[in-house]
Amino acid sequence: MSTTRTLLAGAALAASLLAGVAAAPAASASAATSGTASAAATQQAQTSSKHFFGPYYSGFGRGEDFGHRSYFKGYWTKDNGRYWFYGDLFDRDRDRSYSYVWFKWHDRFGSHTKVFKTFGHGDIDHFGGFKKSNGFDDFKIRVCEGTDKFDDCGRWGDAF
Repeated sequence: MSTTRTLLAGAALAASLLAGVAAAPAASASAATSGTASAAATQQAQTSSKHFFGPYYSGFGRGEDFGHRSYFKGYWTKDNGRYWFYGDLFDRDRDRSYSYVWFKWHDRFGSHTKVFKTFGHGDIDHFGGFKKSNGFDDFKIRVCEGTDKFDDCGRWGDAF
């Protein structure tokens, strides 16, 4: 009886080894396919990678220390030939004055500005859509804080 069991176990082992050898070319083909898909995903991630900038701070007004200044930090991405900007504006002194972030950019149509304001925290999401083909070549940021959008402004910082 033990000889029969040994023969059956040997036959089962040989069959499993044969099945493994037959499956090896299919496994390597699927690994090559997943490698190609991984390379495509990496290339797409590189084209839409994040380029971080900041933080940019407001000016020193009314005797504030550095820890109470408003600031903005963010990133830009490029998607289908367009540049998009994202970021967060923080007002850290809680003095019931607004914090402002100014965006200034240049393209073949001239210079443009846009300002956003917040109490506490503001989220800038998907701003822009600028194209190099329209001459987009500069993007600057400035943070201000106070009762007016021109109060206690920091310097313009180059983000692009």
